[in-house]
Amino acid sequence: MDFLNALVALANFVLIPGITYGSQLALGALGVTLIYGILRFSNFAHGDTMAFGTMVTILVTWGFQAMGISAGPLPTALLALPFGILATMALVLLTDKAVYGFYRHQKAKPVVLVMVSLGVMFMMNGLVRFIIGPGDQRFADGERFIMKARAFKQMTGLREGLAIKTSQGITVITAIIVVAALFWFLNKTRTGKSMRAYSDNEDLALLSGINPDRVVMYTWLIVAALATIAGTLYGLDKSFKPFTYFQLLLPIFAAAIVGGLGNPLGAIAGGFVIALSEVTVTYAWKKVLNYTMPDGLEPSGLAQLMSTDYKFAVSFTILVIVLLFKPTGIFKGKAV
Repeated sequence: MDFLNALVALANFVLIPGITYGSQLALGALGVTLIYGILRFSNFAHGDTMAFGTMVTILVTWGFQAMGISAGPLPTALLALPFGILATMALVLLTDKAVYGFYRHQKAKPVVLVMVSLGVMFMMNGLVRFIIGPGDQRFADGERFIMKARAFKQMTGLREGLAIKTSQGITVITAIIVVAALFWFLNKTRTGKSMRAYSDNEDLALLSGINPDRVVMYTWLIVAALATIAGTLYGLDKSFKPFTYFQLLLPIFAAAIVGGLGNPLGAIAGGFVIALSEVTVTYAWKKVLNYTMPDGLEPSGLAQLMSTDYKFAVSFTILVIVLLFKPTGIFKGKAV
């Protein structure tokens, strides 16, 4: 019985939050890896692109809530999400036309585009904070839990209760659907194949008659959709705060690099590696160890390796180790 209680506690506080966070990071890292693989630069404005898309989704959600429109037990934000995606698509296409396109046509080095993306990042960050404010914004509604801890205890008779939030379930299901749709698009459609060809060998792709402007446009459209979905899912699961999305850039880039920068499969794997590492290292293991350790050997303290305040240090440490020993990542992406 103690083993089952330990298993439930582990699932409740490590596995389910880790898989949920991993799904959010994977979607974010997919956007970063597509930009790097196809447009050949590291887009440091990606976190704030997520923030912008989420902000528009929140504003539309509030509008729907004011009009009495809801999705029943599901969050109203799901109805507002397409509006956030469209607004973000317009923003990134405008940014590319006004900023990145100029440097791309000048054949600027990738480091120049990286510096340009830093400028875009600060502008987007300022825009989001100006419109919605710098504070926490909660916009989740509908049913909060799929499974409540009390109901689980009554059903199983265990001391530990398993709680699964609606946002966690929606995150995992949405991530599976989005990833499946993306891989189908990249592998089965003509546009997707042209994007892959352009990523593998730009000169050969151009000789084959592939339109680079079309490839660039579709890349930005896909990245805008991924960023908005990832940002909204993160906001639903936790809360929305513009600066938090700026901080998310580190684990997202760590996920992309650990998995293999430029490799979509690597971005997904890296997302889960980073998320589960962060959650495992910052979790206080006292409760699980109390169930599994023999009497008298239970820990007196929290048995926490690192405070949650330093969770981004875990991402940074893993990132440094991978860059030192395997710079191409798990799935052999492009070397950084």
